Amino acid sequence: MGYVRSVNETSPEPRPGTSPAPGAEAAPGRIVLLTTSHRVAPGLLSWPAWQALRSADAVLCADGAHPQLPYLREAGIAVAEASPTAQELVDACAGGRTVVVVATGEGEPALTDGLARLAGSGRVAMPELELLPASYDLPGARLLDLVQVMDRIRAECPWSSRQTHEGLAKYGIEEAYELVEAIEAGDRTELREELGDVLLQVVFHSRIAEEDPDAPFSIDDVAGGIVAKLIHRHPHVFGDERAETPEDVKEHWLRTKAEEKQRASVTEGVPLGQPGLALAAKLASRTRTAGLAVPLPQGEGVGYELLALAVRAEAAGVDPEAALRAAARVYRDAIRAAEGLSA
Repeated sequence: MGYVRSVNETSPEPRPGTSPAPGAEAAPGRIVLLTTSHRVAPGLLSWPAWQALRSADAVLCADGAHPQLPYLREAGIAVAEASPTAQELVDACAGGRTVVVVATGEGEPALTDGLARLAGSGRVAMPELELLPASYDLPGARLLDLVQVMDRIRAECPWSSRQTHEGLAKYGIEEAYELVEAIEAGDRTELREELGDVLLQVVFHSRIAEEDPDAPFSIDDVAGGIVAKLIHRHPHVFGDERAETPEDVKEHWLRTKAEEKQRASVTEGVPLGQPGLALAAKLASRTRTAGLAVPLPQGEGVGYELLALAVRAEAAGVDPEAALRAAARVYRDAIRAAEGLSA
């Protein structure tokens, strides 16, 4: 096969004992397209993949720098660097031979398209074609792609490379509000996109944090921290405690949170920069949960009236901020109707 250039010390000739039996020269053979995930450590292949590699008459790979090759060589698999055409690959399988093609990241579309054309012509005895995934992505594996993309953008983009936590802060607020709007609108497409935008903010800030000279941390530190927090605050899932109702879960959460934070006041940790109705409701929630009897401050003006409304809403299980937004949307539609416009 003139298209083959060896990248190992051994050649991809048929292994001993694999020569075709008499009369088998016309057998079309078998092509195995072996795919791997770049999100899984090289060398961690499935058992069917290792079986196919060890039993093959030839193993080909178009990319001499493929990350799997060192591990295949270490396991004694002879690999040849090759970019065969579809016809050349079919010819290589003549006599009942099995050829494994270790696919590159693109999945060898030119080769598979060529094989499809040959099969469709009806003039070629086609080998059996098998697509064999050698490694699979775990749930969440695409997050690795996002981290890699962010690394490159941070290094090469003139705008992104100059951003700071302070400069990005406003975008975090904007993206959070857009996420809330997508949820309230019930738009699934927008919801998925806005979740991605919020996730970007987390990854972006984490990437910036890696460069801090005094207290650097990475996205792995961020993920590790939230994993530890979730496990600690769910002893009914990861420990021996029991929780039969949502109220039991909330009690576990609040107790473990109090143990972690050791705060002197229930008001600690409540961001004062949040919208006023949400701030008032959060303070009321903290006060009610702690069992504190704190009378509402009395005063003149709409601010005190709104405070009382927010506290009343929170006690009734209503998010006053969401309720006001819903009412405001109805008001917006009424305005547009008065203008002769559609909602």
